[in-house]
Amino acid sequence: MAKKTKEKKFKKKLLHKYRLVVLNEDTFEERFAIKLTRLNVFVIVSLGTILLIAGTIFLIAFTSLKEYIPGYSSTALKKQATVLNYKTDSLQNVINLNEQYYASIKKVLTGDVSSVDFNRDSIIDAASIDAGDIDLKPTKEDSLLRELVDKEDKYNVFESTISSSNFVLFPPVNGTISEGYDIKEKHFAVDIVVAKDTPVKATADGTVIFAEWTAETGYVVIIEHSYDMISVYKHNASLTKQQGDLVKSGEVIALAGNTGELTTGPHLHFELWSRGYAVDPTKFIDFN
Repeated sequence: MAKKTKEKKFKKKLLHKYRLVVLNEDTFEERFAIKLTRLNVFVIVSLGTILLIAGTIFLIAFTSLKEYIPGYSSTALKKQATVLNYKTDSLQNVINLNEQYYASIKKVLTGDVSSVDFNRDSIIDAASIDAGDIDLKPTKEDSLLRELVDKEDKYNVFESTISSSNFVLFPPVNGTISEGYDIKEKHFAVDIVVAKDTPVKATADGTVIFAEWTAETGYVVIIEHSYDMISVYKHNASLTKQQGDLVKSGEVIALAGNTGELTTGPHLHFELWSRGYAVDPTKFIDFN
């Protein structure tokens, strides 16, 4: 009974009506009045609190105000970080390509190029076929094509690599060859004995792709020419050109000398490369 009485009293307190009146302080005139219960006040305060919390969460989650709260990162900062990440990736690719390019040039400078010897007879034997039942007589069209190809190749400087009859190589220096081109010894160049400070000239038109000092070969110049050809000039006393310069055939690019660890006297170490393969310069240039 006592428990029920307490419940009735509590319910009565919640539902007991009160009157909230707003009066004019001077005239005591009633300006506003509202009937309330304790239950109504509790419900209104609870709903107001919930709406306030929800509005605050919405403002923080969906507006830029969250950037001012410690721990949240800026949207602009995230965008900038993404852009920098893409740029870093692109720069890394460029660095990798440059490293491969410089590694190739380093092999040319040091002569670290492997050669492969082919047995011509074994290749011919492996590719041989029984031509007893095949008519090998050339047709009229085949004869015309052969004649056209012979005319095109008649004046080629390099029979298998360069296809221009107007491409002429200029001797970089004139002198006596002290050491010739030797594949077995991995000497992919000719050494021409010259006096110190003799002008070294470009063998053909091209672009200087390397002009620096190296410990083993001293001052070195590498020029890239047309038709995938590269010429290399080592052991110079000084350089007159720098990387990126355009040079003409016969233009002075350096002064001969005796620099570097791998030299025994004033001379020019001259290499000629065509499409990645070393060729004997004496077959195309008269150094005397």
